[in-house]
Amino acid sequence: MMVLDTHVIIWLALQPKKLSTKAKQAIRKANQGNGMIFCEISLWGIAMLMRKGRLKVDVDYLKFIELIVSAYPFVFKGITPEIAQLSAHLPPQVNLDPADRIIAATAVIENVPLITADRNLLSAEMIPTLW
Repeated sequence: MMVLDTHVIIWLALQPKKLSTKAKQAIRKANQGNGMIFCEISLWGIAMLMRKGRLKVDVDYLKFIELIVSAYPFVFKGITPEIAQLSAHLPPQVNLDPADRIIAATAVIENVPLITADRNLLSAEMIPTLW
């Protein structure tokens, strides 16, 4: 099990060549195992990227999400009180973006690696990351 950052979910669906070799291997292993965590905040992140025109796909948002979740063994994870508390108390150098803080806190609380290319998250020692 692992948590995928929002950009990793998008790259997995649209530009898998952007994924690192380690990320591809971990995803392949998770596909054969117990799946990957898709933080529900990433649903909002993808919707906002599409609305702002920063993410363009040939289908509407709901169809895009349907295609992603039908292709991979995702487990959706919402914000629990523990995730909310930790995300609010992460040091500011982790990342100030609320969605990234929730995603990072999810990886810490679930005690699984976060697959991300985000430099701030990769350099945060308290967050188990893989790239």
